[in-house]
Amino acid sequence: MAEKVAKAGVSKEGGYLYYVDKAGDISRAVMARGGRKKGSTGSEKVAKVGVKKESGYLYFVDKQGDVSRAKMARGRK
Repeated sequence: MAEKVAKAGVSKEGGYLYYVDKAGDISRAVMARGGRKKGSTGSEKVAKVGVKKESGYLYFVDKQGDVSRAKMARGRK
C-alpha cells in the first residue's frame, strides 16, 4: 500500500493537522472544529525533510511521524 520515503520521527500533538508541504517538509496547522472561532490561520514548519515529490503519489505523515507515499487511484470506473 504505502512506502516510507523519509524518516523524521515527528511526535504529533492533538488538535493539529500534519502534512507534507510544497517544499517537501512536514508542517502543521490548527484544525478547525465546528462552531469554534478561528485561531491562528498560519501554519508552522515542524521538521525539515526536503522530500522530492513525484507526480501520481499522495504524500502524508504516517503514525510513526515519518513521510510516506501511496499511489493515487486514477481513472477507475
